[in-house]
Order: sequence, then structure tokens, then C-alpha cells
Amino acid sequence: MTAKKKPKVYITRKLPDAVETRMRELFDAELNIDDAPRSVPELIAAVKTADVLVPTVTDRIDAALIEQAGPQMKLIASFSNGTDHIDVEAAARKGITVTNTPNVLTEDTADMTMALILAVPRRLGEGARVLTDKPGEWAGWSPTWMLGRRIHGKRIGIVGMGRIGTAVARRAKAFGLSIHYHNRKRVNPAVEDELEATYWESLDQMLARVDIVSVNCPSTPATFHLISARRLALLQPTAYLVNTARGDVVDEAALIKCLREGRIAGAGLDVFENEPAVNPKLIKLANEGKVVLLPHMSSATIEGRIDMGDKVIINIRTFIDGHRPPNRVLPGR
Repeated sequence: MTAKKKPKVYITRKLPDAVETRMRELFDAELNIDDAPRSVPELIAAVKTADVLVPTVTDRIDAALIEQAGPQMKLIASFSNGTDHIDVEAAARKGITVTNTPNVLTEDTADMTMALILAVPRRLGEGARVLTDKPGEWAGWSPTWMLGRRIHGKRIGIVGMGRIGTAVARRAKAFGLSIHYHNRKRVNPAVEDELEATYWESLDQMLARVDIVSVNCPSTPATFHLISARRLALLQPTAYLVNTARGDVVDEAALIKCLREGRIAGAGLDVFENEPAVNPKLIKLANEGKVVLLPHMSSATIEGRIDMGDKVIINIRTFIDGHRPPNRVLPGR
């Protein structure tokens, strides 16, 4: 009896060692040891020969690339929660199944969202830099120095009450924040009761009434610049904006203008419109203490990355065994 041929799996970025080891055991896996982003020619060569492509959010798997895929390419098993980097419709037309890794980053992302909600009003970044940038110059405690804003008793407006938005709401409630949210549809009444949450059908009306805005919706054509210049103008001058979702949900240029003119109190950003490039104006604002910037690390935990890898492996194994993978992404979803 001949051994069953292992599927050829092309992995675009370096994954945790435990995940890569299991991939090599199960599949004919080509790893990216250097972790350098794959070029378009490299991706084209991969889809022409591999059975399975394992991309990440840094890879643009568009219609032009998918069209180059060979007949053996039947699965794109993305190492990601979101799939906005993949043209799912083009994949479906080519007969290629797309999967993702949902439900494993919820708590990690919500933790970092809450960290930014605390960091911006309480000026944590500025305080830390006092000790590291000019060591020895701190004069000691003062009753009027480094005053921030209390978050207890304030209103938080959550834009996108999915899994992550709900997890953020639970944390925010524990910190004494009043929960407000805008979503395409109202959440389960039991969840709303648990969180004592106020639903706003109108995003505009909610934005005008909250002290902190947390952006937690996915990136879709409908959410591109959802937080637009017009909507930013609705915020109170004492309001803060936190974004751990996707950079293009917020009009970054308009946000910079608002911050520079003092029309909102501050912002905390883990994502940017043109990643990995960060607008120099944002960096200047960060140095002035008006914004806290993080390098897209809200989901970056060892446990989370291993869980993602496990889901990728399960999706591949299930598909190769002739069954529908558990995390299939359908066109239009």
C-alpha cells in the first residue's frame, strides 16, 4: 500500500514554532523562515503549484492573483480573523474555498482595547516617557502634575457589537463605564440586559453623546471611513477615540486634523490606513501626548497565535479529508 501524498501547503509568513512543526508533520509545508512578506511574483508562483495557500493579513490575495492559480489550488486557509485581504468572490468563481480563524482573538483584542481606553485619558504613554526619555529629571509627585481624565462614570460608545465589541463592553462595564452601542442589528436582549447597554440605531446620535468611542467593526466597503470627518465633528471636545479594528474604518486625515485642532481630547490607535506606514503627523501628535500609537499588536499573544494555527490546520485537514471546513468564509459575508 502506498502512503497518501501529503498536500503541498505554502505558508506566507513565519508562524509559531509549534504550529510550523505540526504543519510539517501533516503536510508538505513550505515555511517562511525569514518572515519577510512574500512578493507578488512569489505568491503567483505559489498559487500555480501549491494545493493550499496559508496567507495572513499582510498578503493581498486579490482577483488578479487568484486568477493565476493552478487547477490544483483548492483552498486558501487564511491565518487571520478578518478576510478583507482576500477577494472571496473571485476565489469562489475559481472554485477555491476560503477559510479564516474566528473566535480566538476576541479576548486578546478586547484586552488591548481596554488598555488603550485606559492609556489615553490617563496619559500612560506620557508618564512612562518622563522616566525613560529624561532619566533623573523627575522632580517627584505633585498634586497638579500629569492630570488626566477619570473613566469611571463615563459613557463608552461601541461601534460594532460583535464578539470583540461585546467583550470590550464587559470589560468597560467592570470599570464603571456606561455602555452604549451601534450595530447593524440589536444584540440579544439577554446580553443587552447583562451589560445594561443602550442601543443607538443612529450612529450619529450616539457619537454626539459619548465620552469614549471604541471602533470594533470589520473592514468592509460599507465601513470604509465610517468614522468620517463629518462624524468626527459630532464628537464632544472632551471625547476620546480608540481603534483596534481596521485603519480604514476611520478617516485618518480627518482624525489628525481634529487632534491637531483640539476638537477631540485624544485617540488610541493600534491600526492605520496605510500599514505598515504610519503618518508622520500621527507620530508628531504622539510625541505631543495627544495620541497613543501601537504597532497592530492587539491580538499578539502566544496563546492566540497558536490557537489561530490550530484552526488553520483543522480547516486544511477537514478540507483535504473531503468535508466542509468549520471556518469556511462565504462570498458576501
